[in-house]
Amino acid sequence: MIRYVFVLLLFIFIFTLGLKADDLSIIRQKYIESILYKNKSEQQLIRLMCQTSHEKIVGDQMVVELMERCPIEVGYVRQLLSDLSEEGSWSDLDFTNSKAASWLPRIHAARVLELTKVYSNPEHDFYKSAEVAEAIHKAIGMKPIAANWWYNEIGIPKVLGAVFILFEDQLSTEEKKHAIEVMSQAKIGMTAQNKVWLAGNVLVKGLLLNDLQLVWKARNAINDEIKMAYGKSEGIKVDYSFHQHGPQQQVGNYGAAYLATMSFWAYILDDTSLALDEERFQIITNYTNEGVRRILWKNKMDVNNLGRQLYKQAQRNKAFSSLFSANMLAQVNSKDSNTYQLLIDENLGNTPTSLLGQYHFWKSDMTIHRCPTWMASVRMASDRVIGTESGTDNVKGYYLADGALYTYVDGDEYTDVFPCWDWRKVPGVTCYQEDKAVHVMGWLEKQNKGSFVGNVNDGVIGLTSMDLVRDGLYARKTWIFTPDYILCLGAGIRSDSSYQVNTSVEQAVLRDDLLHLHKGKWEVVKDLNFSCENPQRFFHRQTGYILLEGKGRMFSEHRTNFWNDIMKIYPKSELQTKDVFTIYIDHGILPQNDSYQYIILPATTPKQVQRVDLSSFKIISNTSQCQAVQLDQDTYLLALYEAGSISLSGKLKFESDKKGLFILHTYKKGWKVYASDPTQTEAFMEVTFNGDKRKIKLPEGEYKGTVAISSK
Repeated sequence: MIRYVFVLLLFIFIFTLGLKADDLSIIRQKYIESILYKNKSEQQLIRLMCQTSHEKIVGDQMVVELMERCPIEVGYVRQLLSDLSEEGSWSDLDFTNSKAASWLPRIHAARVLELTKVYSNPEHDFYKSAEVAEAIHKAIGMKPIAANWWYNEIGIPKVLGAVFILFEDQLSTEEKKHAIEVMSQAKIGMTAQNKVWLAGNVLVKGLLLNDLQLVWKARNAINDEIKMAYGKSEGIKVDYSFHQHGPQQQVGNYGAAYLATMSFWAYILDDTSLALDEERFQIITNYTNEGVRRILWKNKMDVNNLGRQLYKQAQRNKAFSSLFSANMLAQVNSKDSNTYQLLIDENLGNTPTSLLGQYHFWKSDMTIHRCPTWMASVRMASDRVIGTESGTDNVKGYYLADGALYTYVDGDEYTDVFPCWDWRKVPGVTCYQEDKAVHVMGWLEKQNKGSFVGNVNDGVIGLTSMDLVRDGLYARKTWIFTPDYILCLGAGIRSDSSYQVNTSVEQAVLRDDLLHLHKGKWEVVKDLNFSCENPQRFFHRQTGYILLEGKGRMFSEHRTNFWNDIMKIYPKSELQTKDVFTIYIDHGILPQNDSYQYIILPATTPKQVQRVDLSSFKIISNTSQCQAVQLDQDTYLLALYEAGSISLSGKLKFESDKKGLFILHTYKKGWKVYASDPTQTEAFMEVTFNGDKRKIKLPEGEYKGTVAISSK
């Protein structure tokens, strides 16, 4: 009687919610096919991805899942079987090592999954192998506990959940009980991507229990995170950046994992009554196109968007993960399939990129500038935004959000250079040059106390500025982006420390001769101290550098360092060797009002760099009060750190009763002004001055100031 009532109630539940009786079987079957990577549309991407070495040491969950797509070699399986003890453990995984205890249980679980996948794959030599089955039974009996909650509640259940589903018909009663205990570590809660991971684990538990109600509940929790995150909420922000661990750009870390997870569940739930609705698909499409797509260049992810995850081949692997996500979404969202396919095609070189111009992630203090042949990005921090985070990852990344500027032509400029970096010469950054180790940050540690951090642009050109206030060092930094070059200005550089202060122009992989223009001829240099009484022109591979002010050094070095120094997941023996070149400006000790001016010209040639006409633009002001540039007769860009006025050219004067960032375009009938107040909001307004009207108050809620353009 009780069983009859339960079945009746379940039927009423399913009928009321519009669920289908075969939903569970469809979801289970698609889940199994996905775990075994039987999706035919992925095969080309898998072949391309697996052309390079398979990374065995990875701490990024998204890349772990990416590597799982690579074929499992027979020899590797034999080695796993040979090394497995009678107790079900592998001797190279020392769970008593407290420093490594966070991720070693996850590696154990991953090996169990690899054995389960070859056992379940009809195309593998070990399909239905009794020896493999015995090994799986031994290994799932091990119950290592990680030191980090994430692995216990998310990472390990996520991996073992796939094992339990694939091996379900072989599980004993005791093993099934253990499986439910493992999956029960995950409970729906937390925020953003962590909540999505937890809910996904609960959904898999529902499949193990054959509990449609639990699957439905978990699916709803996943759906709840497909939304815009307003205020202090974490997730997709209104500018299509992604926040996790506070107000911090995480598009390439948690945000990329979010896209991978959402695309996975969208595919699994498709063709069932639990499929995503059109509104949620639209949010994911917008985030993919406006957020993720902007930070990919030639199938590499922008370094500024890797966050703390500076693993081997991180740029390439994270980009590939985004391509797999787009491919999966294209299959289940026909309405936007062309958008997803475009992302794939432009990163694989099948079509030129069409996402051009300038974009500012104003919720995350980050600017992206894209041209047909090159891309650049700047990462900053303010008193509103956390620049970066550390932990056992990114141990030396203290300065990564102090104005880090990366330029890309072919995308390999910074590949795996991180262990070999001088971490006090991160490209674009102004900081102390000390001999002692770089400070290791904690979680949620804000880096910059300056509030004047933001951007103004017209979509083609733009100005990004940062008031750096950190550790007794002060600098006002501006980057002016055009379709041909980046003009970098620094002013008001002062410090209260006895350490030397440098501004790094570039620090990248040396892939060609380092050239210096001397007396009209390009010469190969290895090490050169320079002073800019006259402009100094340098060239490397496809990028030129013209230094207009200051003194400094350009040099190259052959360096070998340990990955463990920056990413503790790697063994202490793991070495990286790179030839690295560096250009930096030396501001000396205790500078009181120093400055710099330099230009970066990506996607160019030595001849073009030599011919650059420096009179084609004019630096009107480069002071701590105002940085202003005239690009041509009709365009001015200004960073006003203090309210006031500035003479532009001839009798022309600009004034504002509030500090801000401005672009001024002249036309026959007047002016068009773009303005932003980066101390309050990063959004900017466009205003046109018509006829004789020379003074206007911009709308409330954006730039709350009055500006005027007049003749003296």
